[in-house]
Amino acid sequence: MKRVFFIDDSGPPLGHMILALGAYWGGFDGNFVWNRIGAEYPGGVSVWSLRLLPALCGALCVPLVYLLTLELKFSHLSALGAALLLLLENALIVQSRFMLLESVLIFFVLLALFSYLRFYNAPNSSWSRYGWLLLSGVSCAAAVGVKYMAVFSYLLLVGVASVHTWNLIGDRALSVCVQCVCRVVCLVLVPVLLYVFWFYIHLSLLNRSGPHDQLMSSAFQASLQGGLSRITQGQPLEVAYGSQVTLRSSASQPVSCWLHSHKANYPIRYENGRGSSHQQQVTCYPFKDVNNWWIVKHPGRQDLVVDTPPRPVRHGDVIQLVHGMTSRFLNSHDVAAPMSPHAQEVSGYVDFNVSMLAQNLWRVDIPNREAESEVWKTILSEIRLVHVNTSAVLKLSGASLPDWGFHQLEVVAEKHLKSHSSSLGWTVEEHRYGTSQEQKEREAELHSPTLIDVDRKMSFWAKFVELQRKMLTMKQEVSEHKYSSAPFEWITMETNIAYWLHAATNAQIHLIGNPLSWGAAHLSLLAYQLLAAVYLLRRRRGFKDLPDGVWQQFVLLGCVCVGGWSVNFVPFLLMDRTLFLYHYLPALCHLYLLSPALLEHMYTHLLRGTHRRALSVCTSAVLLSIFLSYWTFCPLTYGTPELTANQLQALKWRNGWDILYRRR
Repeated sequence: MKRVFFIDDSGPPLGHMILALGAYWGGFDGNFVWNRIGAEYPGGVSVWSLRLLPALCGALCVPLVYLLTLELKFSHLSALGAALLLLLENALIVQSRFMLLESVLIFFVLLALFSYLRFYNAPNSSWSRYGWLLLSGVSCAAAVGVKYMAVFSYLLLVGVASVHTWNLIGDRALSVCVQCVCRVVCLVLVPVLLYVFWFYIHLSLLNRSGPHDQLMSSAFQASLQGGLSRITQGQPLEVAYGSQVTLRSSASQPVSCWLHSHKANYPIRYENGRGSSHQQQVTCYPFKDVNNWWIVKHPGRQDLVVDTPPRPVRHGDVIQLVHGMTSRFLNSHDVAAPMSPHAQEVSGYVDFNVSMLAQNLWRVDIPNREAESEVWKTILSEIRLVHVNTSAVLKLSGASLPDWGFHQLEVVAEKHLKSHSSSLGWTVEEHRYGTSQEQKEREAELHSPTLIDVDRKMSFWAKFVELQRKMLTMKQEVSEHKYSSAPFEWITMETNIAYWLHAATNAQIHLIGNPLSWGAAHLSLLAYQLLAAVYLLRRRRGFKDLPDGVWQQFVLLGCVCVGGWSVNFVPFLLMDRTLFLYHYLPALCHLYLLSPALLEHMYTHLLRGTHRRALSVCTSAVLLSIFLSYWTFCPLTYGTPELTANQLQALKWRNGWDILYRRR
């Protein structure tokens, strides 16, 4: 709402834009800060409009499940059963009633599956069915645009569509080429274009500097209003001999930082007994500071000012870097670095009249240089500084120095580097042409800002590619949380999440699923797998228990439901991040599709007479029990009515559930 740039590692920006749309409708100005769970909203915040779209998506999931069951060629009774299971799922109700994105994700995934099956089941002669195929592609793009986890559901749908397309090749009545092109356009090209479009809107709206700028490159930061752009506007583009520059590490981990030096030397001996050069420290400092300034010097000249006209530095040139405030040369030598003994120490050279000569020549290597020009450019060029004497490359190791290094980050020179790494790259962020030869005048010059009103833009595609790389490689900090849980704990619902607790009463809202429908869903998953194994073994032996049409229906049910559960659950087993119970809801919804359909399959094709009546009675009893379970947990789903401490204690069906109550 304030158009401030941000990055969210959970996924692309469409989900946040949907929430922002509700905020816009409600007149929200963005001035309320969600920095404390349970804080009361001020009167000016339209909570209703903020929660409208997630609630609407959650509600629409119920009829979608009904229609999806029909498209799987099961009866209206099974469709009603699937819709009821979803309708009586307490966890989905809770998740839909807050400003959260799981209900939006589930809605788009179900819509994509329904639209594709509607297209698949329509007559081949109907051209209007391609509207459903297009809607399926749009829904896939929307799902992936909400959370990256939807990529697995999208790949499942594309896989099913690929198998169906392969089966069409033998049908001579159809134009296979047209069929393939239509599917590729609707299910591949359209989702990709829409995915890019979500980011185009995102980057067009969020054009102001914010706290997440530091994660991006200097060129990206300079394209935003405020922040770095206020500093870099009007800077000279080409780095020349005599230029005054700050060098920002291309690595954003552990934090963004700038090449830095100060009037402090390495200790003569470290705590482990190793010795150092005792020369001036060179570090990487995560804050703007006058000690971040360096001067690009020609090795064959003494002056530190820019010529007229300026003589630009090019790829392959050998330079010296002089620290602006202390006049020490950037130096490296065959001395072990303090925290990384396998690498060389980097220092500001101090002549102690010992047999340690200056080794302060560096070769400028520009991997991303333009084909028509090899000039070192401000912000645009990512350079590597190669030490001439040893061929080591200037590198941010990321290690934090001890107290004597003021806990700044270690900079080293490392040899034998074969692959490109962001820790090797450096970008000129702030740049001016030096005009002062005397040290005192130069210090004053470095302290004074120079701003010229010139705008330099970064193309959308460059920003898009950089943002994709950053979102996909950014590591979420793994931390223990009171309500975090492991994926296998979701199956048995070992934990809950407390969402709201009234300040004075026992009224509260928890993310707790319907335990009985939860159990029934997982029993159906096990039953389908056992039944599928029996069918496959018997078919291998030559026994066809099911007609071909029914077998295809059974297989498609497994692809959509069991496959949908798998792609929304198994990836979490491989993730090294903090997980919560709500991450399981998309997978669970596929099991609610499976349960009634599997019962119908068993009723129609496996059971006879008395067994059918017994199954009907058991199913009715289970549905009644599921409704009673839903009703029992309603006070924790809606926050009303308030329960007594004893009633709340009775709802603690599992020891791992953290239900809070006050005794009076």
